[in-house]
Amino acid sequence: MQITLDNPASAPGPLSPYYSQVARVEHADGSALLFVSGQIAEGATLAEQSRGVFETLEALLNAHGASLADVINIRTYLTDIGRLEEYGAVRREFLTGTPPTSMTFEVPRLFRPEAQIEIEIVAAVPAGQR
Repeated sequence: MQITLDNPASAPGPLSPYYSQVARVEHADGSALLFVSGQIAEGATLAEQSRGVFETLEALLNAHGASLADVINIRTYLTDIGRLEEYGAVRREFLTGTPPTSMTFEVPRLFRPEAQIEIEIVAAVPAGQR
């Protein structure tokens, strides 16, 4: 097993120098698991921020030969769980296949005070994709 930590140049960079955005765990058969750090995005509304986060997640996955269709687990942190349906509508635009395993939490605040949502994911990359 080989582990590579990465901040792909083709995706928006991390908001801090203290973490890597993607951990790629290579298996002997050529498949991999991608662990993607929590992402936030700019925007005035929860829907705008949600779209921005999914676009960033997509870019990070694409840099490793994966897509949102490869997501197997998603963890969402909302500052207002009462807006879950608003977030869910955006999520369904981006995750169109069989839904991944999921956890959603309400938190009092996030890394940036203006952030209303943060999402982290795990994706499974089939052998031969890079």
